[in-house]
Amino acid sequence: MSRLLSSVLCASLTLCIAAGTALAVAAPAGLDKTGKPDLKSAGQLAFGPEGVLFVGDAQGAAIFAIGVERASGGKPAAEFKIEGIDAKLAALLGTKASDIRINDLAVQPGSATVYLSVARGRGPDAEPVIATVGPSGKLALLSLDNVHYAKVSLTNVPGPDEKDQRGNSRRLESITDLHFVDGRLFVAGLSNEEFASKLRAIEFPFSGPDPGAGVEIYHGAHGQFETRAPVRTFVPFNIGGEPHLLAAYTCTPLVTVPVSELKAGAKLKGTTVAELGNMNRPLDIISYQKEGRTYLLLANSNRGVMKISTDNIEQQQGITEPVKGGGTAGLHYDTLANLKGVEHLDKLGNDYALLLVRTGNGLNLEGVPLP
Repeated sequence: MSRLLSSVLCASLTLCIAAGTALAVAAPAGLDKTGKPDLKSAGQLAFGPEGVLFVGDAQGAAIFAIGVERASGGKPAAEFKIEGIDAKLAALLGTKASDIRINDLAVQPGSATVYLSVARGRGPDAEPVIATVGPSGKLALLSLDNVHYAKVSLTNVPGPDEKDQRGNSRRLESITDLHFVDGRLFVAGLSNEEFASKLRAIEFPFSGPDPGAGVEIYHGAHGQFETRAPVRTFVPFNIGGEPHLLAAYTCTPLVTVPVSELKAGAKLKGTTVAELGNMNRPLDIISYQKEGRTYLLLANSNRGVMKISTDNIEQQQGITEPVKGGGTAGLHYDTLANLKGVEHLDKLGNDYALLLVRTGNGLNLEGVPLP
């Protein structure tokens, strides 16, 4: 071998080692794999430690933690709005808007970058995709071919072919929402057990699956205690200085669950602090502060967007009697008439909400002042 060739190979090897070292250093703690995650679906999203995005894969009954570019600040342009984002995504993916389904959105903390989980196609064979939207509105696809990641599989979930009484897939409800708080990823969804409604508290870095705690609630519109309906969406919330989850169920009880009681294998009762009206499915929820008060913003399938006051939530008596005739009870709320067609939402800084809005011409992504 010539001295020149030997020098070139040595230099190349040094660069490869340096690149590999840089790659290892760049990996956030807890991401123990490098390559392409075997996502079967991309559903609920949540941000964890800096540079970590959690993706719920209900089809594969797993949670993935994926390394993403760290937050670099930035603010969205004034009156941030992207019309027809489904059509724009479809164009990037070489398909039509009717074959695109946006399953969730999450704003990266410390930045104005938005992440979208997307299905390209329909049914169990739909291709999972993660897309990003920058502060200027630029849309891009996140390559998953060679990323740092970690995976935890969920146990005791419904089988891939299990259906509910309406013929809908129960597996797809094994993960209905995610939030990361103080080193734990809280996961709502269904199990295959008698206490089917589960809330899991999974430590990160992942050390193994959590079988979850079974949750029983009183459903005022149905006039009975229930254990089989999943939490549709939830938000972490402190009540009396103690961490809780505020969880919304179909048809539409709002329930508080103390985090301290979410122990693996436990069975617990949530406290129903509001009945928000029947014939309705909650879609997404955030909490925010304005003028010294704390509110919830809840998007719904049939009852619009609700602004819910949390004043006196500590003193709110749990609902344990039927609420008849589609009536409401408990915490007060206002329906925001100017917000229609909202399917997903997240906070965009301290003063704005980011909304995914369905219109007659497709889906829009837009920022609006928090009400």
